[in-house]
Amino acid sequence: MRNIEATLAFAALTLLGCGRRSDAPSAASPSQTPTANPVLFTDVTRAAGVAFRHNSGAFGRKYLPETMGSGVAFLDYDGDGHQDLFFVQSADWPEKRLRKTTQTLYRNRGDGTFEDTTRKAGLAVEMYGIGVAAADYDNDGHVDLFINALGPDRLFRNKGDGTFEDVTQKAGVSDPGFGTSATWIDYDGDGRLDLFSCNYVQWSPKDDIFCTLDGVSKSYCTPESYRGATDRLFRNRGDGTFEDVTRRAGVFDPTGKSLGVVALDYDGDGWPDLAIANDTQPNFLYHNRHDGTFEEVGKTAGIAFSEEGKARGAMGIDAADYDGSGRDSLVIGNFSNEMLALYHNEGRGLFIDDAAMAGIGQPSLLTLAFGCFFFDFDLDGRLDIFVANGHVENDINRVQPSVTYAQPPHLFRGLGGGRFEQVEGRSGPDLQRPLVARGAAYADFDGDGDLDVAVTTNNGPAVLLRNDGGSASGWVRLRLVGRTSNRDAIGAVVRLKAGDVAATRTVRSAASYASQSETILTFGLSPASDGHAPLSDLRITWPDGATQTITGIEAGRLHVIEEPSAAAR
Repeated sequence: MRNIEATLAFAALTLLGCGRRSDAPSAASPSQTPTANPVLFTDVTRAAGVAFRHNSGAFGRKYLPETMGSGVAFLDYDGDGHQDLFFVQSADWPEKRLRKTTQTLYRNRGDGTFEDTTRKAGLAVEMYGIGVAAADYDNDGHVDLFINALGPDRLFRNKGDGTFEDVTQKAGVSDPGFGTSATWIDYDGDGRLDLFSCNYVQWSPKDDIFCTLDGVSKSYCTPESYRGATDRLFRNRGDGTFEDVTRRAGVFDPTGKSLGVVALDYDGDGWPDLAIANDTQPNFLYHNRHDGTFEEVGKTAGIAFSEEGKARGAMGIDAADYDGSGRDSLVIGNFSNEMLALYHNEGRGLFIDDAAMAGIGQPSLLTLAFGCFFFDFDLDGRLDIFVANGHVENDINRVQPSVTYAQPPHLFRGLGGGRFEQVEGRSGPDLQRPLVARGAAYADFDGDGDLDVAVTTNNGPAVLLRNDGGSASGWVRLRLVGRTSNRDAIGAVVRLKAGDVAATRTVRSAASYASQSETILTFGLSPASDGHAPLSDLRITWPDGATQTITGIEAGRLHVIEEPSAAAR
């Protein structure tokens, strides 16, 4: 979260395309772009029975963690085939404790509504939580929960009977820092999921600094006021415990101020790498060296800074092959007056920020982006971008009249050719409502094939946005189950061809900001596709490198595909 007094000068230069390569894709005119299905996002929070409200603990001291908000996860914790919802909760400060607030789990009933099963599941835990990452770390068929927190992080093992047990101490993943986001990754290829956990800055109430916008009243400090903190990498031993390999793996760096992380194989070598969104510090890109170690290459790869050579206030992050190049690129949410970053993967280990040329730069200039992700909301076969926005200072409009505290989300529709158009204004009034948004994730919670969105707000209510109209296009959904690979098949890559659609999707754990979307892969097949025609080609590259071609996959339904055993290959 950068200095809120930043000017627009550098951003204005970027809008003019300064420093861009000459062969950037040209814009497609609206007449050249297929008309999208009319898709509306409808706020069904109350109707669905979701009553979560975040508690930042704010009581006038303006402590830095109060600005962070918290994340949300979609997961099927009880294995019934419906995506459930988990909301991370923060807490009152010890010196002003007025109420007890806990983490919240909602079970999806399968009829469009949810029931609060927090206490029944053993998750009514009070902590100053921020982020969440869900995965089956012990390969027992049940998805587990890791929660980043201010103070000790927590790991909850799913017992398979609808309840969770706190195994933090036994597992050895209790980091005492300022935790923000995390993700599960099998970085060493042993078939077991390891854990990468982000830390923000070195802060405590006793070390809190007085910062001010007007010279009189206290304001929230920017992270530049505090020292950074290293992220942590925990290697899964396979016996329910983890070892801290942060230093040995080459990811120890106390200068980082990390808020978001995503795993991706940016160079296509079959080994997962890590991209880290840092706030006012250069972003990291950890290249997997195939020997249990990483090399940080963010500066040479081109994702560390803006095109002007500035470290930005980066929050959320996601990766995807949005342009059909076969390579994963990155979207990063930045502070207001900095616009989004869209680091296009050029190949040969190089990224270039295409945000301005792609059409997402100027619309995002004044907003402050936290959660962000790629998804295909209209199922036309092209990836779109959702961005959850909201400032950190509730009186920012008094200082900067062009910037507001609550801000509407952004929805950018993919046009093909690496271009996007801003469409939140055409996607219903509920998507245009200003929010102080933080975490964001997607899933098909109502089982109609299209992707819905959950958003958390800082010190406010959660929002569940149902996608109405996206499933008018053809689609297919895939849940992969690993056998020799990790059971969630995290890191698996699926390539699909169907008519004019050629798309690539990767199974990932958490990304965005402090949040996790469903691990099921959704492929849109465009409005012209027959919703029940078999797909021409579906090829899976499993995390261990084995490939599998599937034929006869029928569109318009969810398919569960198990990895072949080693003997069957």
